[in-house]
This record gives sequence, C-alpha cells and structure tokens, in this order.
Amino acid sequence: MDRFDTYCCPLVSRYASREMCELFGERRRIRLWRELWLALAKAQHRAGLPVTLKQIKQLERTIDEIDFEAASRYEKRLRHDVMAHIHAWGDLAPDAKPILHLGATSAYVVDNADLIIMRDGLGLLADWLAAVINALGLFAKKYRSLPTLGFTHFQAAQPTTVGKRAALWCYDFVRDLDELEHCRESLRFRGVKGTTGTQASFLDLCGGSHAKVRRMEADVARRMGFTKVEPITGQTYSRKVDARVIGTLAGIAASVHKACNDVRLLSHLKEIEEPFEEQQVGSSAMAYKRNPMRCERATGLARLVLSLATSPLQTAAEQWFERTLDDSSNKRVSIPEAFLATDGILRIMVNVFRELVVYPKVIETHLRAELPFMATENILMAGVAAGGDRQELHERIRRHSQAAARRVKVDGGENDLLGRIAADPAFGRVDLRRVLNPRDYVGRAPQQVDEFVAEFVAPIRRRYKKALAQTSELNV
Repeated sequence: MDRFDTYCCPLVSRYASREMCELFGERRRIRLWRELWLALAKAQHRAGLPVTLKQIKQLERTIDEIDFEAASRYEKRLRHDVMAHIHAWGDLAPDAKPILHLGATSAYVVDNADLIIMRDGLGLLADWLAAVINALGLFAKKYRSLPTLGFTHFQAAQPTTVGKRAALWCYDFVRDLDELEHCRESLRFRGVKGTTGTQASFLDLCGGSHAKVRRMEADVARRMGFTKVEPITGQTYSRKVDARVIGTLAGIAASVHKACNDVRLLSHLKEIEEPFEEQQVGSSAMAYKRNPMRCERATGLARLVLSLATSPLQTAAEQWFERTLDDSSNKRVSIPEAFLATDGILRIMVNVFRELVVYPKVIETHLRAELPFMATENILMAGVAAGGDRQELHERIRRHSQAAARRVKVDGGENDLLGRIAADPAFGRVDLRRVLNPRDYVGRAPQQVDEFVAEFVAPIRRRYKKALAQTSELNV
C-alpha cells in the first residue's frame, strides 16, 4: 500500500507550507512532550525533589530517539497515548523511567505542547500576514491615483482609485495582524497543575511548601519560553483559549474571502486579474478561459476555516466541571486543519497580490461610461455659475438622464447623456470637458493611500523585514 491507496489530507499535500505541516507533525509534538518532561525533571531536581543529575543526563541523551513503533505497540495495549510514550522513552532511559511524569497528569504534556505549537503557528502566520500586507501596500501605492468606478451594492457609485480599494483590503489584514499579535502575546503556559488543577500532587512532593510549587512552575514555564502562566485551570486549560485562537484565524479567513471575492468580480469585469501563467489551463473545455482559480481556491479554504471556528467554541461549551475527554478527538482535527488552511490561503494571497494584473484602459472605459451620470451635479453647478436657473437646469438634466438610461437599458446603446446635455442650449456656456475629468471625482483617495501606507504598513515592514522576501510557490 502506498500514498495513492489511502486518503491524504489535501491541506498537507496541496496547500499548506512544509513548515506549518512539520509544526503540527507527530515528531514535533512528541519531541515537545519530551522537552516538557525534561523541563519538569530539571525543575524538580532544582527544587530538591528525588530527581538526580544522572537521570536528567540520560533523558537529555535520548530525547531525540523517538521509537514511534514501540509507542504504537504500547498504545494498542494501554489505550493511552501519553502512557505509551512514557513507556517508550522509559525503555530508552531506564534510569530515568521512575521519575518520568512525576506528579503530572496527561494534560501537562498535551496541553502545554498544544499551547507551544499554537504559539509557534501564530508566529508563522504573522510572517505570511506581513508579506500579504507588504504586497498590498506596494500595489496600493503604485495605483494610488488610477481612477476607477466605485461600487455600492455592486452598482456604479462615486469613483475611487485602484490603490484606495487595495488599501481597504490591506487594512483588514492589518487589523488581523494586530489581533494575531495580541492573541499570541497573551497566550499563557498551562503550567504544572496536576489532575484537577489544584497542584495537590506537587504540593505533596514539595513537602507542603506552596512557595516551592510556585517556583517550580515558573521554572518550567521559563524553560519552555513563557513568562506568564494560567493562574487557574481544571485538568486542562480553558478551551476558550482554543476558541480565541481559531477565532483569530477565522478573522483572517474573512478578510481573505472578501478580498478574493472582489478580485473575482473585477476579473469578470476584465479590470484586474490574478496572475495567469503561460501554460496554465483555465478550463478543460473552454480553452479561452482565464478563471480566477487561485482566488477561488482561497475562498474555498477560507470557508473551511470559518466553519472550523465553531468547533472550539462548542468544545469550550461542552466541557464538564474540571474536564471531559470529548475535546481531544475534536482538537486533533479542528486546530491543525485551521492552522494549515490559514497558512495555505495566506500563501495564495502573497502569490496573487504580488502579481495582480491591471487593465487601465478597460477601467477607463467603464468609468467614462458611467461618469456622465455622476457628473450631473457638477454640470448643474457649472450651469448655475454660468448664469442658469438651478431649478430649470435640474429638470433638464433629469429628463436627459432618464432618456440616456432608457437608451442604455432598453435599446442596448451607449450612454449618450453627455451628447444630450451638450446639444441643450441651456448648457451652452458650460465646459463639459472640464467637469468630466475622472481625477476630479476621487477626492482624497491618493492622499489617503499615502497616509495609510506611511502610518500602518511601514511599521509592519520594519517589524517583519526578514519575512517580506519569503517566496510563495504554490504546489498546484
């Protein structure tokens, strides 16, 4: 049997980066369990518990010798994955076996390792988010002044600029990065808490010294890279922590979905397209097609993340008293998949936003087709300034606009509103060319882009300088 005979998760084989896949891999998880057991042994030795340097040295020498086959045999017999790996490591470090997991419960390694993995995963996603923000910032700056139709309700509205629209997308990702950084920085170590979170076993080991228990817990947390520890837990940390983390990823997914939908609609309008490679096939039947498949893929994965965000919330709601085990099987699926999918969509976004294709002439054609309607107020004001009666001119523009709209919608003709107004003697003294310059209708959009990039994008570029150059080659 090979990999083609069994199901393989597409998040691993097609979408997520190797780094994210390895982070949630079994080797990384069990290596963290061993690091946690070693950190506990060292802290217990330092606290004066019966843990010797010889035992610690033996654990250090064998920490990378993970026998997964032996652990699998133990788990089949014991029906307990943590105990299986305790026995598997104990076989390799027999002197240390008596003190492995001393005073701890399974959640000590499982929960603390999960927190470390999520912390590191958020770090990887922060780098990709920064790369997305940088790419959009560059794009927004490049097209800061290119006028384009704005859309409200997907109906033509007051013009904006291509760069300003990209800045809207970018700002959503800036918010996501702010939330991600805050979420990551506020993650706390589950700590050394015991079976129901009371630390009773460790208090007993420490001879009733509360201060010694607190020092031992802080020691372990420091060794694992945490400065803050959960002050109160049951057997597990509150599953609301998982819900918050995955909720942060869902926020990123929502931003991706919105931006990709916009690009897909713009692709239909032939104004902006995602990159399309020379030998890429858009359709197996319609050879001419250039489907926005990367953005479509990203929206599909984004929907997966949005749906996965409900599982940790439901798990948090379903926990009974100090803990139940119905969280475990769900966490093994929902949390890794949320991280891998988010990693995948951000890699797609970097790939797309670095190479967006803009068609200025199409954009201008669409804008000029609608601009006469949008310019009517300016034409009205210019007519009044030239000595006309505001009410009379308003009525004439109303009749001309309705006639032009009828020509477009009923007859399928071009918008001839400008010609109708030009032929009306009441507007004879109005310079229509002057009031129909698209750049006069974009307000402060170019300046808003400049200010946004300087205030929000530039600091992110400085903080994540090393991450901005990472490549985003898609697997398919």
